[in-house]
Amino acid sequence: MRIGVTYDLKDDYLALGFSEQQAAEFDSLETIDALCGAIETLGHQCVRIGNVRALAARLVAGERWDLVFNVCEGLEGYGRESQVPALLEAYGLPYTFSDPLVCALTLHKGMAKHIARAAGVATPDFVVAATRQDLEQLELGFPLFVKPVAEGTSKGITGTSLVRNRGMLLKRCEALWAEYRQPVLIEQYLPGREFTVGILGTGSRATALATLEVLLNPDADAHIYSYRNKAQWQELVEYHLLVASELRDAVEFLALSAWRGLGCRDAGRVDVRLDADGQPQLLEINPLAGLSPGHSDLPIMAALTGLPYTALIERILEAVRERLAEERRPAHAA
Repeated sequence: MRIGVTYDLKDDYLALGFSEQQAAEFDSLETIDALCGAIETLGHQCVRIGNVRALAARLVAGERWDLVFNVCEGLEGYGRESQVPALLEAYGLPYTFSDPLVCALTLHKGMAKHIARAAGVATPDFVVAATRQDLEQLELGFPLFVKPVAEGTSKGITGTSLVRNRGMLLKRCEALWAEYRQPVLIEQYLPGREFTVGILGTGSRATALATLEVLLNPDADAHIYSYRNKAQWQELVEYHLLVASELRDAVEFLALSAWRGLGCRDAGRVDVRLDADGQPQLLEINPLAGLSPGHSDLPIMAALTGLPYTALIERILEAVRERLAEERRPAHAA
């Protein structure tokens, strides 16, 4: 196939004056080199497209591809991860990963939790707060966990995200409102172990690749998977595969239920944490998981299971082919 790759290159945004944290979700040149190298090793032609504006210009110029491998995070608004999928759908071109609706829904953590809960998936009690008045009406008990409602890569999560009284809550919310200019998600803090589940496939074909436990070292921000912990994971975090057990079955069942319930496709991750009773609950769904070799969670867990990076990309492309074949099948053939 002739596969186009859409991406946001971190160096481009840093050159425009963005901070390291503002550009944290964007990909390094090394990641794009690895992704295109894997695609070419699998026998395909890789065409580097770039961000949504570069994609739009090339589409208008008449360029087309058999498939677009999309890892664009976008820049502004709740629909930023939906921009590339929506544009490709407008031109009738197939692409990897979730559709515009799912990308926007999962980016807004509050909306995603509403839908997950409606689908029967356990998730901690929460509210979305945009003003001080919202906090005055808050009825959740402490401790609470506070984060921006629509950021990734643990942006906005620090050692002060775990709040134990109203004074701490107000201070943290005001800081996040000022920095990110969006509402915050306030949820009941879960004190148990934390996991991330890698998923391959769509709908009934979706399966758990592996479940990774996040273990914090003594020098890490305590109790939370913060931006600092994630950025400096080599020194502050250890990742262990969760072995076959009733716990892993329960964690992966919840993750797959959330994945299917929200309509996610092809590959991604679901973050899960245990409550005080040891029961798994949904934290977040990431339908556009990072693919940086040796750094992003999905490639890390693949490597720990013995699946090399190129084989992971092959598995993702196989999942895409299966989905596209299913979508093209006549309704009466189902």
